[in-house]
Amino acid sequence: MVLETVSPRTSLVVGLLALVPVSWYALGSSLSAGVVSAINVLIILACLYVAFEPVPDHHDHGSSGTS
Repeated sequence: MVLETVSPRTSLVVGLLALVPVSWYALGSSLSAGVVSAINVLIILACLYVAFEPVPDHHDHGSSGTS
């Protein structure tokens, strides 16, 4: 499997699998620490999703169209 062909949506689903051990930790140890850990996982996944989504017009660079 080549990682360049994996879409951000597929990576997001795989990243959500990280919530399984977090929930196990929350139920087995401390519920409040598990909630904080789950929020951290969601923040990290959201940042990665935004960072790796395709750029719509990457040749534009905010120019006014003049060369």
